[in-house]
Amino acid sequence: MIPLNQRLKTVAQYIQHTSLADIGSDHAYLPLYALEKGLIQRAIAGEVVKGPFDAAVQNVAKYNAQHAIDVRLGNGLEVIDRGEVDVITICGMGGPLIAEIITSGKDKLQNYPRLILQSNIHSEAVRSALVTLGYEIIAEEILKEKKHTYEIIVAEKANVPLQYDDKALKFGPLLIQEKNDVFKEKWTREYRHLLNVQNAIEHEAQHASKYEQISKEITILKEVLYDED
Repeated sequence: MIPLNQRLKTVAQYIQHTSLADIGSDHAYLPLYALEKGLIQRAIAGEVVKGPFDAAVQNVAKYNAQHAIDVRLGNGLEVIDRGEVDVITICGMGGPLIAEIITSGKDKLQNYPRLILQSNIHSEAVRSALVTLGYEIIAEEILKEKKHTYEIIVAEKANVPLQYDDKALKFGPLLIQEKNDVFKEKWTREYRHLLNVQNAIEHEAQHASKYEQISKEITILKEVLYDED
C-alpha cells in the first residue's frame, strides 16, 4: 500500500487517465498510488529540487515501478513534452506559484490535458490563470487536514471562452454554490480577522485607504457568508 494522505487521495479521485505528469512530485507517492489503483498506465514525476528527486527515484525503485514511472529533474512543465500526458497534477504549493507554472509552461498545454491543481493559499491566482489559458473549472473541493485548509481545482478545456466574476475567482465558482462547512469556517475566520483589523485602524487617518479596502472586503464576505445583497 502506497502511503497517501487524504488530501492527495482526494486529488487522485480526479485522475483516471492514461498518462499523468505530477509536477513537484516530492517522493512520487501520488503517481505511485495512481498506478497501484489502476488510475493510470504511466506517469512522469517531476521535481526541481535534487533531494526530493532522489527520494522519488528511490521510491519508484522500491515499488518496482520503473517500467511505468519516469522521474525527471526539471522546473515546472519543462519536464514534459507537448502532448505527452493527458492529465497534470500540481499539489501542495501556493496559488501564485501554481499559476506561474502553468502560465510559463502554456506551450505544453496545447492538447489541453486535464489540470488538477491543489493550492494551499491564494487560489484566486490559479483560477485567473486557468481562464487566461482557455480552461473551465469542472470540479472544486475544499477540505481540512491537520488544521490546514486546502482547495482542489479541476479544469478542462472550455468549449467557449468564459469569464468568472470577482467572487467566483476569489471563492471558487463551484465552492461558492455549495458553501460546505469547511468553506464557511475558512471565510468566517477571514471575516473576523478583517473586522479586528478594521476596528484597530478605524480612527487612524494614515490608514484611511486601507480601511476603505478592508471595508469593501468585509462587505463581500458578508454577502457570501450570509447571503446578503
